[in-house]
Amino acid sequence: MTAAAKGPSSYFPSIEKKYGRPIAEWQELIRSSPLTKQMQLVSWLKTEHGLGHGHANALVSHTLAEDAGR
Repeated sequence: MTAAAKGPSSYFPSIEKKYGRPIAEWQELIRSSPLTKQMQLVSWLKTEHGLGHGHANALVSHTLAEDAGR
């Protein structure tokens, strides 16, 4: 039995289904943006790509946390 995803990544299946892009593609967009602050990136995803706040925040939080761990 697979453990359920927790935290921001728990949103990933619904993000992929709703917006039709794989998570890796969203992360690539976030990483290639000149913006660096969490709320700037969240606002950008919402206005430029039509994401809801929770989905945008989950993507940005997870991506920034991954990058901080590198």
